[in-house]
Amino acid sequence: MVDAERMNQGTSPRYIIPCARELRREQTKAEELLWHRVRNRQLAKAKFRRQHPAGRYVLDFYCHEARLAVELDGDIHDYPDQAAYDKARRTEIREGGVRLLVFRNQEIFADLDRVLIEIREALLPGSPPTKEECKPPSP
Repeated sequence: MVDAERMNQGTSPRYIIPCARELRREQTKAEELLWHRVRNRQLAKAKFRRQHPAGRYVLDFYCHEARLAVELDGDIHDYPDQAAYDKARRTEIREGGVRLLVFRNQEIFADLDRVLIEIREALLPGSPPTKEECKPPSP
């Protein structure tokens, strides 16, 4: 399980670190656009890391202080096998105490300001659950 308390303590398998580095080098256009707006504490003075190792996963963006992860999904996430993997991954991340916001790449391109507002609201102490956290469990 991904444990929010130990995300900074090197608990990831050895193969994850090189994978995260490669993902940083090969970021998508949507990741690049969001990164330029959240890096260097530009958003609510929150420190974000990109392609952050978390257990056996790599989170697109992660703010340790808020225990908040932001994931950007492209079209590949529409395939049934990928969707099933994503569901299990997201469940494990949330069970580890990490709040998770998920946006489609298209949302970044179409309305980045709205995405930033949602992220900023999730960073506030005592913020309400994210829309993903409010969804009823699927049967």
